[in-house]
Amino acid sequence: MTTQNHHVDHELVQAAAHIARTRCRGDNHTMAAAARARDGRIVTAVNAYHFTGGPCAELVLIGAAAAQGVYELRTIVAVGDRERGVVPPCGRCRQVLLDYFPALKVIVGAAGHLRTVPITDLLPETYVWADHQL
Repeated sequence: MTTQNHHVDHELVQAAAHIARTRCRGDNHTMAAAARARDGRIVTAVNAYHFTGGPCAELVLIGAAAAQGVYELRTIVAVGDRERGVVPPCGRCRQVLLDYFPALKVIVGAAGHLRTVPITDLLPETYVWADHQL
């Protein structure tokens, strides 16, 4: 596991927090995510909660980014509604994010102790989806 800490993109955290505050209302949308594209743009999204397993904000963000022509993300963060703060990605999101963006950085940690880590640190000894194509 890498212990290297990367710069925390506070603008990205603020963007996700703003979306969580202003767009997450009720039980359908409880998480927001923001990601920094390679070109510097910020893409945001909210989850689509559903008892059948609706997609997390990070997964919705991948589609929203593609719809805007963004296919390379550098850093991502998720923030919960009701002042929950930064929330680390779930296991499914960790795997999908790694598969789509193996060099992605993820902002994690509690307020005042945020840090940026490689997605590989959050999913060590992972299955590599591309291996099935060998």
